[in-house]
Amino acid sequence: MSHKNYFLTLSIAFSILFLMLSISPHNRADWALENVLVIIIAIIMLLSYRKFPLSRISYTLIFVFMCLHQVGAHYTYALVPYDAFLISNFNFSLDEFFGWERNNFDRIVHFLYGLLLAYPVKELYCRIADASGFWAYFFPLELTMASSMMYELIEWAAAELFGGDLGMAYLGTQGDIWDAHKDMALASLGALIAMVITASINIYIQKGFREEWQSSLSIKSNVPLGEDEINRLLNEGNSSDKGGN
Repeated sequence: MSHKNYFLTLSIAFSILFLMLSISPHNRADWALENVLVIIIAIIMLLSYRKFPLSRISYTLIFVFMCLHQVGAHYTYALVPYDAFLISNFNFSLDEFFGWERNNFDRIVHFLYGLLLAYPVKELYCRIADASGFWAYFFPLELTMASSMMYELIEWAAAELFGGDLGMAYLGTQGDIWDAHKDMALASLGALIAMVITASINIYIQKGFREEWQSSLSIKSNVPLGEDEINRLLNEGNSSDKGGN
């Protein structure tokens, strides 16, 4: 299957799932809120495909995450019957296995946010910012942590703005005052695991892996920046102005 057909297949499959789960969601307003960012991201991916296609691996990971998010949006994250599904189909209770007393689908998805999306972010950093070595693994972890924090702020703002049942459904804390902290920690853990796995694989398949890491951590310039760099730029600007006159 060609790269284009693979992308189209995932796009069509997600569109079908999106339409199916848009029918009679538990809370229509919450479903709409949950899908604002999804629609924006989907549009960006469609528009950027021709000039900046991602790898099949990245598209697959994004597809899996967005499908899981659609399940959460349909039921609202606090009410996804994942444990009932597992018991009914596999006679296995995830809640009982881990001793969970709350619906942890949101925690699972936050963990998978880091685990599944850190690699696509790594691809962006490598291809756009030319990140390499240590930084090609550190920056995706850092961005995952930062974006997780931003999303928690968005949830908080939405809860304050809409209030009532809609605000609580979107926030999804289920009475846990540390919910936001745990969500961010799980996303960070997922991204860390993803980068460790990626690095472990690349150690064996990437020629010069260790040398690239060493080079990325070496000092590129011993000239200090800060006020010295500002003065240099000002002097260059003044010289250019005098030359132009």
